Amino acid sequence: MSSSSLRWHQQPHILLMITTAAMPISFVSWTALINNFAVEQAAFSGREIGILQSLREVPGFLSFLVVYLLLFFREQRLCLVTLGLLGIGTAMTGFYPQVIGLYITTVIASIGFHYYETCNQSLAMQWLDKKTAPTMLGRIYGVASMAQVATLMMIFLVVLMITPGFDIMAVINGDSLPSSLVSYQGLYLGFGMVTLLLAVIGLTCFREFPVKNVQHKKIIIRSRYWLYYALIFMSGARRQIFVVFAGFLMVEKFGYTIGQIAFLFLINAVMNIWLAPQVGKLINHIGERRSLIIEYIGLIGVFTAYAFVTNAAFAAVLYLIDHLFFAMAIAIKTYFQKIADPADFAGTSSVAFTINHIVAVFLPAVFGLIWLYSPPMVFIIGAIFAGISLLLAFNVPRHPDQGNEVMIGHSGIPSMAVE
Repeated sequence: MSSSSLRWHQQPHILLMITTAAMPISFVSWTALINNFAVEQAAFSGREIGILQSLREVPGFLSFLVVYLLLFFREQRLCLVTLGLLGIGTAMTGFYPQVIGLYITTVIASIGFHYYETCNQSLAMQWLDKKTAPTMLGRIYGVASMAQVATLMMIFLVVLMITPGFDIMAVINGDSLPSSLVSYQGLYLGFGMVTLLLAVIGLTCFREFPVKNVQHKKIIIRSRYWLYYALIFMSGARRQIFVVFAGFLMVEKFGYTIGQIAFLFLINAVMNIWLAPQVGKLINHIGERRSLIIEYIGLIGVFTAYAFVTNAAFAAVLYLIDHLFFAMAIAIKTYFQKIADPADFAGTSSVAFTINHIVAVFLPAVFGLIWLYSPPMVFIIGAIFAGISLLLAFNVPRHPDQGNEVMIGHSGIPSMAVE
């Protein structure tokens, strides 16, 4: 039966679109509000924000445990349950504006986020055809960008409704918004509950989709995947610098308000509605190797510019360009889909998330201390990380496949399968 003759709840890519849209409703709202919330309500400095982000990454480091949960849960069901947990953690955030309370709610949401992402990526590789995966992933991410736009517009509308004489252009131009007028509790609760509702819809309305290849219920580490592991490791290190400190730079150095931060997120999300599908098509056209090389060259320039930026508007432009290049990270996923044994997707995805978060556990806290002495040094190190990623990208074959995983260095660590 062709997909065109199936109803919406019988098509796995529709479920992927719903879950991929549900995730940023909580994640983007948490991210857009957290720096202002932490500074205004919990009096965070660079040290506390670094500790918060390190704690947030601990569940990511423990993502390899997902493979053991698959002994008791079907992967599709586990994906939706953990998505609901993300919504619950987000909904609780606004009710605990203290250091310890914010740490606890962050960990709860993070467990949901990272375990959901591990399962979601594995399911996408199992359900999507290799030939069309980059294009389809681009479309799915475009839907996620629409959800981001809706979330950020709602933030603006809520602020507009609860703030007497609120002028949206004044906020965008830099006028401060009194924190007492912003209902952090209502925003976090509302967005978290929407994510939870969509997870429940996924659990109740969609059937269990069959998989072509039964997944190994064990941790998979294979020597021929070493380049993928290295790309994932460097991506995690580099990503932490952007996620933690680029936004914090906007608030601490340039005094960006909650409205301005949300507006930056909004511009980026609107761009990605069109951009993400185009990035998917580009990867299909030029291949993973060239796509990754373009991404890393661009990120070297962006991180270097971050280190020396003195103009608030230029910093905002860098922030948007940064997101543009990170959209090309789809190429890492499709590279792995092409080189991997289909039965390895679940086991390797859990390992990959752990590898991605090895440095994330301590890097934000360590770099938070570096930030106290030299904020530019944080971004210079980010540029160095991007340079290392560029060297790795040159080793990606033009036509990756099983047996053609790398150009140089086929030998690696011994293969392991941990029961």
